[in-house]
Amino acid sequence: MRGPYRIGMIGCGFMGRAHSNAWRKVANFFPELARRPVLQAACARDGAKASEFAATWGYGAVETDWRELVARDDIDAVDICVPNNLHREIALAAAASGKAILCEKPLAMDVAQEGQVAMSVAEVLGQFGRLDGLVCNAAIANPRNTPLEALSLGEWTRTLAVNLTGPMLLAKYCTPYLRAHNGAIVNIASTRAHQSEPDSEAYAASKGGLLALTHALAASLGPDIRVNALSPGWIDTREAAEREAAPLTELDHDQHLVGRVGTVEDVASLVAWLLSEDAGFVTGQEFLVDGGMTRKMIYLD
Repeated sequence: MRGPYRIGMIGCGFMGRAHSNAWRKVANFFPELARRPVLQAACARDGAKASEFAATWGYGAVETDWRELVARDDIDAVDICVPNNLHREIALAAAASGKAILCEKPLAMDVAQEGQVAMSVAEVLGQFGRLDGLVCNAAIANPRNTPLEALSLGEWTRTLAVNLTGPMLLAKYCTPYLRAHNGAIVNIASTRAHQSEPDSEAYAASKGGLLALTHALAASLGPDIRVNALSPGWIDTREAAEREAAPLTELDHDQHLVGRVGTVEDVASLVAWLLSEDAGFVTGQEFLVDGGMTRKMIYLD
């Protein structure tokens, strides 16, 4: 096959510039190539930044949503040069669209891997120059729990590694930079640390451990860094279209003292407050965001 090899660049930072430079010079090193790279489209959330980047490197089009770039019919290969935590979603979408993929390593950050955590923290500092807050929200939550008799040591260990070791590693590597600006840490735990359903041993243990880690960190890192935990109850995290297609029932909402199931905004607003200076006298605490569900007595007819 001969003809152009059309490149879609996602990310206009340092690595985006480095990769663009390489694409422009590849023919100098491999003159025998049947297909020559063509810088087809560049993508960044900031439209002005994307346009400036495209003009500098010679990209023919600009997108501000990576999904639009991945869906384009005039793109042969997607070059992913965004922060590590975004790699996996974009790479999977590009693969599903039949695109070739070039991705900076790692494909996705694993919070249980110390080297990847250290590298990701360094990348954030390189991009933003400082660190003011850390929210530990990565977790394994299997909706189909494994019965204890069938629970493998690997599944148990992996759940604790992501849900408990991950927040510890993130706190370890973020602490020097948070301390410099009197930052704050918010760990996302769960009401499952207080109440359980059958076959939830790994998840419940990991979230109970996260609460203990929270007050231990508060004692170790204070007064420079505040550390708190937030334990959501039933939070409807579905997309709007899915919520409209399958609305929750009146019974679902009535299980809560406030008369409704929680929303992501309920969680986000409290996280924002805990990170802010308004919560400057609050540390080592757990906040339940469950609409009073864990306090309501429910009797079945």
